[in-house]
Amino acid sequence: MTTSLTSKRHSAPAILARKGGDPVVCLTAYSTPMARQLDPFVDLLIVGDSVGMVLYGMDSTMGVTLDMMIAHGGAVMRGSERACVIVDMPFATYQESPQAAYRSAARVMAETGCSGVKIEGGSEMAETVRFLTRRGIPVMGHVGLMPQSVKSAGGYTAQGKSAEDARHIMADAKAVSEAGAFSLVIEATVEKVARDITAAVSAVTIGIGASPACDGQVLVTEDLVGLFGDFTPKFVKRYAELGAEIEKAAQAYAEDVRARRFPGPEHCFGSKNLSE
Repeated sequence: MTTSLTSKRHSAPAILARKGGDPVVCLTAYSTPMARQLDPFVDLLIVGDSVGMVLYGMDSTMGVTLDMMIAHGGAVMRGSERACVIVDMPFATYQESPQAAYRSAARVMAETGCSGVKIEGGSEMAETVRFLTRRGIPVMGHVGLMPQSVKSAGGYTAQGKSAEDARHIMADAKAVSEAGAFSLVIEATVEKVARDITAAVSAVTIGIGASPACDGQVLVTEDLVGLFGDFTPKFVKRYAELGAEIEKAAQAYAEDVRARRFPGPEHCFGSKNLSE
């Protein structure tokens, strides 16, 4: 009896069962090759709308479309076997109404085969989270710094610094968790606030610039390996500098081509000696 690839995957309920246990390892992925590289080591892959900035050179996530997320979500699914794959819902594809959110999320689920979707927002999105989860669509929430709302929030700044702001983020987190979200990203939020949220909600919390007490952690992979140099957030730890290595390789290649050292005979078909 054969086992399908999907049966090997971590599911949303399996991730939820990790609450308070071993930390959930999460990274972003946007392509099949990257997903293949990351899949053996992570529990969860987020196909983030950060793809707009990282791969498309946009200055924010606002220009990312649903079709883009479906294309990249499908690519990540094809490159992974075991990770729970969650696809971001881009701006203006879910905020209008729970019904509009369902239509968008259903497309993502059907066309990619992913394990669930991620939506930003707190108390104002609780009804939508409840609507989706009751109809079989696993939802990951996102509170604290919300990139899709960064213009109205005044920029990419740490959240939860004041007592009022901390109470607001806590209320958002509780509302989304109680509405049925299996997981919750907490981004760029004061450590104590993220720690308190993790203790207060039943959803698995995934920190990014939050707290080591979160149930898991996520980083943008290109930040992690030094492939995205436009801006490096304070909370990023660089584990490699692949961007510099790519530049070195490109320079060496260019020098070989200009000096006619590449291609050599070993790279050509049907010729042992190019000088003949």
